[in-house]
Amino acid sequence: MHTPTPVRPTIVLVHGAFTDASSWAGVISLLHAAGFTVRAPANPLRGLAQDATYIRNVVRDIDAPVVLVGHCYGGAVITHAATDADNVVALCYVAALGLDAGECVLDITSRFLPMPPADATFTAALPARIPGDPEGELYIRKERFPQVYAADLPAQAKNVMSVAQRPIACSALTGRSGPPAWACKPSWYAIATADQMLNPTAQRFMAQRMAATEYVLDGSHAVVLSQPGAVVAMIREAAERGNGGDDGDGLRQAF
Repeated sequence: MHTPTPVRPTIVLVHGAFTDASSWAGVISLLHAAGFTVRAPANPLRGLAQDATYIRNVVRDIDAPVVLVGHCYGGAVITHAATDADNVVALCYVAALGLDAGECVLDITSRFLPMPPADATFTAALPARIPGDPEGELYIRKERFPQVYAADLPAQAKNVMSVAQRPIACSALTGRSGPPAWACKPSWYAIATADQMLNPTAQRFMAQRMAATEYVLDGSHAVVLSQPGAVVAMIREAAERGNGGDDGDGLRQAF
């Protein structure tokens, strides 16, 4: 009897703070070349619950299995969003926050301090310009952005990113995560060993806590742009295994 071929997963890419969906440009090009359908929605960056609800709705509207990929704060969003999304077959974290139940972003960043210290890196933006909305926002200081976020990108690219960055609402850093999707879905994690935004020790801690298959990349926080091929290799493995391919744990090195 002929066994139906599994439907190939759609890849949903969720960007993090201080950038937008264009940060996935190289990854998207390679996934398209490999024949994948890709979605890269704009992460609102307004608060963990709100952002997760938005991404959950995007995923639920896809009539196919989904591999959900998060970078930076996008990892916290997919962790919270995918728990109730039955069509998510695998999670991929790229230098990302994989929170546990009841945790917030600041719990991780205060436990594993970034390098350099946050008070030398971030600046409060003007209050949100929506009348009556008291929400404050956070930017990376323009002069610090090239080194702490994107040290391994060409000078022109990181300078453009520093002036085009999207701020994150301060309340997004304190929103508490619900039950983590990684507790019930297979997970992969790309650790950026030269990351100055999210301490690589924190990344290893979260990857091991979720029992993720680890990829070790010698890259900055902007590894989605500096090493798209390595990121895509991880996503393709997750798409194959999460959708019924061979299972197994492992550690991958990519330099």
